[in-house]
Amino acid sequence: MGLATLVRFFLLVFLSTYVAAGQFAVHLAASHLQAQLDEIALENTSVARHAALRFDTHDFDHASLPEVRGMTSSVGEPGLQMAVFLNGQPVEVDGLVGHAKTPLGAAGWLEHRPAKFRGIVQDESQVYLATADRMVLRDGRKLTVIGSVPLNRERLQMAAEHLGRVDLLPGLEVRPQHTPSRAELRQARISGGSAPPAVNLLDYKVRFFSTLPVQDWETGATRGVPLNVESRPSLLYDQLFAAALTGRNTDVVSFVFLSVCLFFALLEAFALYMAVRLSRTITQSVEDLYDATISIDGGDLSHRIQVSRTDQLAELCRSFNRMSWSMGRLIEQQKEKERIESELSIAQEVQANLFPKQNLRLPELELHGICRPARIVSGDYYDFLTFNAPEAVRGDGQQTISGLGIALGDISGKGISAALLMATLHSAVRAYRFASEELLTPVIMRGAREDCVEYSELFGSPGRVLALLNRHLYRSTTPEKYATLFLAHYERETAQLTYSNAGQLPPFVLRSDDSLVRLDRGGTVVGLMDGMTYEQEALQMETGDILIAYSDGVTEPENDFGDFGEARLIDVVRQFRHEPLDIISSEVMRALDAWIGEGEQPDDITLVLARQV
Repeated sequence: MGLATLVRFFLLVFLSTYVAAGQFAVHLAASHLQAQLDEIALENTSVARHAALRFDTHDFDHASLPEVRGMTSSVGEPGLQMAVFLNGQPVEVDGLVGHAKTPLGAAGWLEHRPAKFRGIVQDESQVYLATADRMVLRDGRKLTVIGSVPLNRERLQMAAEHLGRVDLLPGLEVRPQHTPSRAELRQARISGGSAPPAVNLLDYKVRFFSTLPVQDWETGATRGVPLNVESRPSLLYDQLFAAALTGRNTDVVSFVFLSVCLFFALLEAFALYMAVRLSRTITQSVEDLYDATISIDGGDLSHRIQVSRTDQLAELCRSFNRMSWSMGRLIEQQKEKERIESELSIAQEVQANLFPKQNLRLPELELHGICRPARIVSGDYYDFLTFNAPEAVRGDGQQTISGLGIALGDISGKGISAALLMATLHSAVRAYRFASEELLTPVIMRGAREDCVEYSELFGSPGRVLALLNRHLYRSTTPEKYATLFLAHYERETAQLTYSNAGQLPPFVLRSDDSLVRLDRGGTVVGLMDGMTYEQEALQMETGDILIAYSDGVTEPENDFGDFGEARLIDVVRQFRHEPLDIISSEVMRALDAWIGEGEQPDDITLVLARQV
């Protein structure tokens, strides 16, 4: 950029200097010709005045006039030819070149021009410096005096003095789309002077082309005759300053001019330096950024650009370093997230194994359960437990199911902590169930039936189990951790359902006659306070009765119309009550999804159904 500015500057200076020098050279050549023309005009005017005086004071005829040369000292101009005309007729004048020998006659177009004419004219192939003076005598006659000098090599030599070389091409006309041949140029050219040798390297030749206005002597029409001037800056400088300024003034002007040139040269050099520096900065920054992107693309996120500058490109490099650092951190976070998700996936798989593998079905009772976590793992809990009759232990080790245990709970919170507490609750409930078998089996083997009944009542009582679970969770978890839990024991032989509810949303029993029974007997949540007791109640199940146990994720989802609610849940179950339990569960889930809509599932959804056959 700096080089382009420098080139433009010098090119502009060169062109402007060249044009100015050429115009000045043409002006000097034309001025020198005009000076010669002024000398001729002065002589011609003097002759015209004396001739008019002679005609006014003496009675001369039209044919002759006494000598007038002695009346002026300039009549001896080299090559000067003069002619006198009275009323358009030639007059013989002693001492002057007569009309018979002069090439310029009285042209008719002069009558329509001012009284004095000065200019360059062409008559046939010859060019002249011509002047004409017209006067009206006292008696009304018209006097015309015409003077002319051929514009030849000598005259151009005088015009080119202290200037260089001047070429005039009167035989050519300036016409568009016409390039003269060399032969035409040689035949038509009149040259004068020569360009001196250069005084230094910068003293180059200045050739400038222009035209001189030349009138045709016969018609008065004006056309441009090509003029070429060849000079040197040293000659033009001498012509420009030598006559106007001399001595100390010239030195001061030269010093100021050179100082200004030096200042601009230094300014351009500084601009070039800054442009080169800026260009190197840009290219170096782009190269550093390119190398950094290659390193990043190759997986080297630790690559950093070394930045020592403070400009905007340096800030861009620093921004790239921050970006690469952020990318590295995000990738590490992504890896950590993938690791956590992998562990959560394993936890989800482990938790899935805690739920019943399949639905239980007895000749007297159908069971179905489903849990759909809001996140990867669930804080809800449900389980089906089977109880074996102690009397049915045979010698072959086979046992008969005497009852079923139904558990449904909701852990406070969500995510991993709730899932861990859910696993603790699941393990505790299962432990009490297996403990009952371990304690009952030796008693049966000894035949102690009374102890067997006592142990059976102990571990088949939901209220007592909830009290034991409350003590266990209170002592093994932090104070803010607790759970709601519904426990029920179904006696197969009597179809009696014994339950206790520890803070869980009360389940319903939908009777065959569409009446509802709310199972709300029990106590507070487990794990929050120590030493709590829980009530229990027995309910007789009839054919067609359906137990509906659920978590708050079923009834509490909201939309613009409010909560899903217990009424909608019961309506769906009532509508499909004669369908298989898994169909009823699917319809409930479909109704919930339609209620939630496009939003995220707000909570874990758990539903347990049991139908008396």
